[in-house]
Amino acid sequence: MDRYYRFSRYLREKFGCRVHKITVDAGFSCPNIDGTFSSRGCIFCDNASFSPAVRLRGWSLEKQIEKGIEFGEKRYGAEKFIVYFQPYSNTHGPVEELKKKYDAVKIFGDKIAGISIGTRPDCIDEEKLSLLESYAGGYEVWLEYGLQSVHDRTLELINRNHSYGDFLKAVELTRAKEKIKICVHVIVGLPGESSEDVMETAEECCRLRFDAIKIHPLHVVKKTFLEKMFNEGRYHPPGFCQYVDTVSRMITRLYSLTVIQRLTADCPGELLVAPLWINDREGVLKAIGEKMERENLVQGQDCS
Repeated sequence: MDRYYRFSRYLREKFGCRVHKITVDAGFSCPNIDGTFSSRGCIFCDNASFSPAVRLRGWSLEKQIEKGIEFGEKRYGAEKFIVYFQPYSNTHGPVEELKKKYDAVKIFGDKIAGISIGTRPDCIDEEKLSLLESYAGGYEVWLEYGLQSVHDRTLELINRNHSYGDFLKAVELTRAKEKIKICVHVIVGLPGESSEDVMETAEECCRLRFDAIKIHPLHVVKKTFLEKMFNEGRYHPPGFCQYVDTVSRMITRLYSLTVIQRLTADCPGELLVAPLWINDREGVLKAIGEKMERENLVQGQDCS
């Protein structure tokens, strides 16, 4: 029995074959680090710690996609691919620039089943959404918004430089484009947040019934402000059992048809400070699955 709606299941049902997600770096920046809103960035942020594509910066997008297809076919037997524009904010720029970059997928024909654009809720507008919707005739189009928390005090503490209200406005604009799917990113273990705070974020995600969600454990990366907080004893990351328990309970509060694209994180060992358990991806997923099975937990059972 599937205890939650896995992304792998969604892809099989949608496309009828193995689909692999290719992460690419399109060379974008972020308004929270380039001085538009801030030059400090989020307290936890180092894109090299969570996006392998950052290490490909300098390669053309076409080459990144080509290599991603070769890897996915050889390693996973994939037949189709979703191109994921991940590092930084991939709608942060003029529409003409965005179009040139997104168009890189077109030379690969029907190998590419979809595009997924990672961004912030304050980097979107009607013109950009119309551009994204224009790709929906040939591709499945996903817009991935970094929310992290529904609590404004937390967003301020982690230096997001947007509010929950900004996020809701972006969701409203996006939902006017019916062919664009929304994936929201949230983080467990944010400074100052209680278990109740995290459940409130999950309950809001239930209310909004997103197409998909990614849940990440906050981890401490070298040369970030969060590392300074950790070294000074002002931040303690979640333990393995705490994270497994929290995520299992969050899942019961999510809408049953929200696809769960991710439940953990990973980070290059040379950049990771703590907690080290995040790099045991299979162990984390196994523990979540076993807890849900043992306690007879199912996605959506507590979603009102």
